[in-house]
Amino acid sequence: MLFSPLEQFQICILIPFHFGSIDLSITNAAFFMGFGIFTFFLLLNFLFSTKNQFYFIPGKWQIFIETLYSTVSGMVSDNVGIKGQNYFPLVLTIFLFVLISNLIGLVPYSFTFTSHLIVTFSLALLLFIGCNIICWREHGVAMFSLFLPSGTSLGLAFLLVPIEVVSYIFKPISLSVRLFANMMAGHTLLKVIAGFAWSMMTAGGFLFIAHFLPLAVLILLVGLEVGVAIIQAYVFTILTCIYLNDAINLH
Repeated sequence: MLFSPLEQFQICILIPFHFGSIDLSITNAAFFMGFGIFTFFLLLNFLFSTKNQFYFIPGKWQIFIETLYSTVSGMVSDNVGIKGQNYFPLVLTIFLFVLISNLIGLVPYSFTFTSHLIVTFSLALLLFIGCNIICWREHGVAMFSLFLPSGTSLGLAFLLVPIEVVSYIFKPISLSVRLFANMMAGHTLLKVIAGFAWSMMTAGGFLFIAHFLPLAVLILLVGLEVGVAIIQAYVFTILTCIYLNDAINLH
């Protein structure tokens, strides 16, 4: 039983290992991140293996695969356009990895590594750097037109350019904080309700009977948290598509 709602986010060393002055110990965050990556590749292999047979009248598993494919493909085509189809594998990878990472954290005694800002910021920063590389490759020096909207007068340029630069730099920060804050807040709320129900149950008497009420709320919140995990993966992917659209099509 945890003593604090925030204790579940504490990084603990599982297997200590040092190489000279370098600490290469395996922590709970590293273990579950590796487990998430393993699950991700296992799912990709199972989804798109050539051994799987697809039928004209789809079964339940084929419907799931087609729905997943059409959802991500729709996100790419709606937000990036035809040119964005080249980046469909990237967008699908991001969606599945974030979704799996969020759902793993809902398993009892697991660890939600997407509730740590360093993890979400690293992922967002890599995507931000990749989008800048794509933008430079597509447009060269013209990419700097992102910071100066077309038709802007010279007087407004001195005001708008700094604002556009700051907002552009803060893209990976807002992207990472949104995912980190939602996952951390949801898991903290679950722990608070669970601790409240535990305290009522151990008190005995009337409180023992009354503790079923917060337990019922907890069950509803777990379902809500599953929805939040899916929505946050969707939002993270949508924003990635928007950033790709800015990089490919400018504005």
